[in-house]
Amino acid sequence: MTTPTAAKTPAAEPQRIHAIPVRYPGRWVSAAVVVVLAAMAVNALLTNDTFAWPTVGKYLFSQPVLRGVGWTLFLTVTSMAIAIVLAVALAIMRRSANPVMRYVSWVYIWFFRGTPIYTQLIFWGLAGVLYPVLTLGVPFGPELFSMDTSVVLNATRAAILGLALNEAAYLAEIVRAGLQSVDRGQFEAARALGMKEGRILWRIVLPQAMRVIVPPTGNETISMLKTTSLVLAVPFSLDLQFATNAIGNRTFQPVPLLMVAAIWYLAITSVLMVGQYYLERYYGRGFDEHVPKRARRGRQSAINAAGTTPELGPIDDMGRPIGGGA
Repeated sequence: MTTPTAAKTPAAEPQRIHAIPVRYPGRWVSAAVVVVLAAMAVNALLTNDTFAWPTVGKYLFSQPVLRGVGWTLFLTVTSMAIAIVLAVALAIMRRSANPVMRYVSWVYIWFFRGTPIYTQLIFWGLAGVLYPVLTLGVPFGPELFSMDTSVVLNATRAAILGLALNEAAYLAEIVRAGLQSVDRGQFEAARALGMKEGRILWRIVLPQAMRVIVPPTGNETISMLKTTSLVLAVPFSLDLQFATNAIGNRTFQPVPLLMVAAIWYLAITSVLMVGQYYLERYYGRGFDEHVPKRARRGRQSAINAAGTTPELGPIDDMGRPIGGGA
C-alpha cells in the first residue's frame, strides 16, 4: 500500500538582516585634530603682520609679475616639449640592437643625471665665453662657415636648452620603463601581421605604455615648473622668481613678494595636477581600481540594457531562486 507523497511547501523567504554600521571613532578624532591644526595654520598666516597681505594683494596681479608668470609657463612648456621628443629617441636608442646607440644613450643619461641642473645652466650661460664662435668644417681642416655664439645662443635659448637637455635624461628612463611594461607578445603579434618596427612602436607599444609613462611625466612637468626658478644662472631675468625678487629688493619687502611667487606656483601646479588626473584616467581605462561611481552606474546600465544577465528574484539560504524565479 502506497502513501500519498507529502505536498512540497515553498521555503519561507529569509528575514532581512538589520546591519549596524561599523563605528570609526578614530576617523572622527583624526579629522578633529586635522581641523584644529589647519585652523591654527590659517590663523598664524593671517595674523602675522610680517607677511604684509595688503602688499601681497597689491603685487599679485601687477604687470611685472604677470609677465614673469607668462615667461615661466613658456619655459616650462617649451622645455618639456623638447625633452619629451629627445627622451623618446634616447629610450629607443637604449633598446636598440646597435651597441653604439645604446652606449651613446647611456653616456648622455649618465652625464645629465649625474651633474646638478644649476651647474649645467651656468655652463650654458658661459657658452659664449667658452666658445665665442661656432664653426662647422673639417676637423683640423678648413672651416665651411662660422657664427657668433652670443647671436645663436641668447639667454632665452640657453635657458630652454639647458632645461630640456637635463629633463630629457630623466624622461628617457621613464619612457624606457613604459616601453618595457608592454608584453613582448604584442611585438611578436604585430610582426606576425607584417607591421614594421616604426609602426609597431607608434601604433601598438606607445599607446599601451602611456599608462605607465603619464603619471611620472606629469610629476616631472610640475618639477620643471619649479626648476625654472634656477634660470637666473644663465642668466635669464624674466621668469616669475626673478620678477618677485626684484620687486622685493626694490621695496625692501622680500617676504610678501615670496608669498606672491608661492601663490602663483601653487595655482599653476594645481591646474597641472588636474590635467594630469584626467590624462591618467584616460590612459588607465580598464586598469584603474578606483572607478568613479557615475562610471560604474553607466556601465551597469549598459549591461542591464543588453539583456545578457537575467534579473534574479528572491533566493533561499542555498542561493536557489524561490518561487520559480529566473
